[in-house]
Amino acid sequence: MGCCVSSMSAHSHRFALVTVVGVATAWQAQILSCSAGPVSARNVRRLLSFQRYLHSSRFIRGIPASNPLGYILDDDYTGQAKLMLEKVGNWNFDMFLFDRLTNGNSLVNLTFHLFNSYGLIELFQLDMVKLRRFLVMIQEDYRSLNPYHNAVHAADVTQAMYCYLQEPKLAETMTSCDLLLGLLAAATHDLDHPGVNQPFLIKTNHYLAALYKNSSVLENHHWKSAVGLLRESALLSHLPTEDRSERLGSLILATDISRQNNYLSEFRTHLDKRDLCLTNGRHRHFILQIALKCADICNPCRPWKLSKLWSEKVTEEFFHQGDIERKHHLEVTPLCDRQSNSVANIQIGFMTYVVEPLFVEWSRFSDTRLSQTMMGHLSLNKQGWKEGRDKQEANTSRASEEQRTSAAKDSNSKELPQGSKRS
Repeated sequence: MGCCVSSMSAHSHRFALVTVVGVATAWQAQILSCSAGPVSARNVRRLLSFQRYLHSSRFIRGIPASNPLGYILDDDYTGQAKLMLEKVGNWNFDMFLFDRLTNGNSLVNLTFHLFNSYGLIELFQLDMVKLRRFLVMIQEDYRSLNPYHNAVHAADVTQAMYCYLQEPKLAETMTSCDLLLGLLAAATHDLDHPGVNQPFLIKTNHYLAALYKNSSVLENHHWKSAVGLLRESALLSHLPTEDRSERLGSLILATDISRQNNYLSEFRTHLDKRDLCLTNGRHRHFILQIALKCADICNPCRPWKLSKLWSEKVTEEFFHQGDIERKHHLEVTPLCDRQSNSVANIQIGFMTYVVEPLFVEWSRFSDTRLSQTMMGHLSLNKQGWKEGRDKQEANTSRASEEQRTSAAKDSNSKELPQGSKRS
């Protein structure tokens, strides 16, 4: 990335309220300018979100709120969210609760906190107004109607990425540029996800499929969308560009599940040869790719309560795609067919063939308490889904048998007695 961090002098950011309001006013004027044409709903949402931060953030407020009760409630929720952030490195971090405590702003608050805790704001001399604006734009560009691929998922992946970056092998070797790119990639890895998969885009002749020539269609779109927001916000405009965009892209592209075996095979080969050297920039970047891949699919490794909820949400999104395919007389993707599939079957297959092979190798690379915890949850969750499936199948079988027995009795009762038949 060539950020030349060593040449940067320590920079202390002082936030004047008048400056913030001035920036917001300028941004509002830019968005609402009649000469620019119709106002997009996305820009209106961004403006309202940014204004909400101007009025609610205790850091930049500097004055009491006009509504005392609202101020108390805001402080109460801010206090609870702050307490959660103090334990942001815990693997049982409940992102659903944190999202509620932050009024749907988990991605903005979490990512800002991590940037600040790593000292990235001061180190890279990031303008905090631009950073807030950039994070708001990211959050708003995730589609909230998606049951799974939304801003809460992005926040959850970012939190998991932070947990991996805290692991000894990574914490001791990752540079500040690595940390910056790793967190940016996690926060933007599913940006503007449409809620359907790549095969759906291809068979419906979606423009994105044509644009990216049917190759890593979604991941390319997430990457290019992230780069677009970085340019629009000018967050990193004062830093040397060099290969920043390409490195960010290669991290996001690594989350393409269709390329899973390629990364897994390379990872396994490195571990077998024991030739990973994290003082080597290429090797560090590869480990960042693997870490982001793990963070992206780590839901089965969370505690059962959280894991089950994520599983239900992703299956809901799958089944929604299947419903659309059936409605428009398209071939229904087997994974998305609610008539022939179940949450349990989908999760058991996903854990067995996708999650477990990757996390077994990650545990070889980073044999820590966290890895043991994740593998333990994975095993218990897989068993939980199997038991649930077996119980459901047993109940279904019992109900079917009872129906057959009942039908047989009804059939027998309708037959005339032998003695009543006429000769």
